[in-house]
Amino acid sequence: MTESKTFNRVATILLTVLVIITLLPILLIVIASFTEEQTLIRDGYTFFPKNFSLDAYYYMVKQGAVIVRAYGVSIFVTVVGTCLSVLLTTMLAYPMSRKSFKFRNALAFFVFFTMLFNGGIVPSYIMWTKFLHIKDTIWALIIPNYLVTAFNVILVKNFYQNSIPDSLVEAAQIDGASEFTIFRKIMFPLAVPTVATISLFTGICYWNDWTNGLYYISDEKLYSIQLLLMKIMNNIQALRSNSTAALLGTGTVDLPGTSIRMAMAVIGILPILLIYPFVQKYLVKGVVVGAVKG
Repeated sequence: MTESKTFNRVATILLTVLVIITLLPILLIVIASFTEEQTLIRDGYTFFPKNFSLDAYYYMVKQGAVIVRAYGVSIFVTVVGTCLSVLLTTMLAYPMSRKSFKFRNALAFFVFFTMLFNGGIVPSYIMWTKFLHIKDTIWALIIPNYLVTAFNVILVKNFYQNSIPDSLVEAAQIDGASEFTIFRKIMFPLAVPTVATISLFTGICYWNDWTNGLYYISDEKLYSIQLLLMKIMNNIQALRSNSTAALLGTGTVDLPGTSIRMAMAVIGILPILLIYPFVQKYLVKGVVVGAVKG
């Protein structure tokens, strides 16, 4: 008992330190977003700035139409992409978990193969733009890269195999249930912990993604919040260029460049910070149960 208590205390202290270390960069970003631009340039990033300022947030409110539109694109892509991803992932994992499906091993091989190899950026770009014609459409932000991932499929498959008894499925078949009915009324509802886990993983990927927009989006009306942030972070002078100035409705202005980047970062991570507490209770259970080899 003494050793167990000692271990729990040491583990609690270490985890507390790790949590503090993890939160410090987020706190620094928030403080920097409220710091005067010249103070940031002169003193650098600090937890105790000499001068505070709301210039970055004032500018973002002033240009709220562009920020709101980018937010709307990100929210739409995240919600629709996550829902489609969860549906396709759970449906693909179901036949892979059924021992009666004779092609389950071949299907599992093809899914696992995609974890090891891919065609590369150039062939993917040619396929999506030249053959599937998704360039400058909202689907360019949803379909490539994140719609179905092998890791999530295997996670759900293992959950089906290890947590849902075959006798339950057999009983449903005896009662005349079809495969789709079994999936819809038994498998999917019982997989809530794993579904919540892959929803969180996928939602974060969609929300944080800017590469799809960089490759496939040139229409400024389809910019996501992360793509807009990336462009600002790469070159704050782009805000003074003709195209972006027209987009934002501004002329040549003296922008608080560094603090704007920090404010945009705060806006970018805020939804994830708000949503995570509601799904974190499923996270550990879903990962642990789904990660067990079946």
